[in-house]
Amino acid sequence: MSDTGLIGPEEAAAIREGIAGAVLGAPDGLAESLEHDPAGYLRLVAATRIGAEETSRLLREAVQGARAAGHSWDTVGRILGVSRQAAQQRFAAKSSGAPVASPGGPGTPERRVLTPLTAFDEMAALAEASLDGWHVVDYGPFFHVVEASDHPWEHRRVPFAVGTRRRRLEAEGWIQVGPGSFPWAYYKRPLRQGS
Repeated sequence: MSDTGLIGPEEAAAIREGIAGAVLGAPDGLAESLEHDPAGYLRLVAATRIGAEETSRLLREAVQGARAAGHSWDTVGRILGVSRQAAQQRFAAKSSGAPVASPGGPGTPERRVLTPLTAFDEMAALAEASLDGWHVVDYGPFFHVVEASDHPWEHRRVPFAVGTRRRRLEAEGWIQVGPGSFPWAYYKRPLRQGS
């Protein structure tokens, strides 16, 4: 096991290989161009920069997810190999967290903020709210923003959905809420009457 005690050497190697494969494989013909085209190395730098930005984003979202699951900054820092203070300074949300609910104006649906929520109770809170016609319109660490509707909704949280899985969900009438927050994507759809 690695120094974190959570990921073994084989798992770490598989992750590294997967990232390298994605960087080399996504831009069409990149790997082959490195054999004969000096410009291929500039494409490699560009692709690697995009990969680094994405892994940085995923790390921020993973840390927010760990915090939403109830883990302390001390534990998160230990996993990252930094102090509690360093982890908190780097990854703590810059804002106060949940947005303020809007009372709704003429023609604007009312909004509420469900908070504090964790990864373990958010779906139950959404299920309860949806029966009264509330559906999720935004979310973040420890909160979901729901909006009033004249009919009940259902909500679903799935491991980050891309490609075929995402198209299948959309074909079933699911609507993605926001861009997703690693490792989850959130979906909603109106409940059919009589369901």
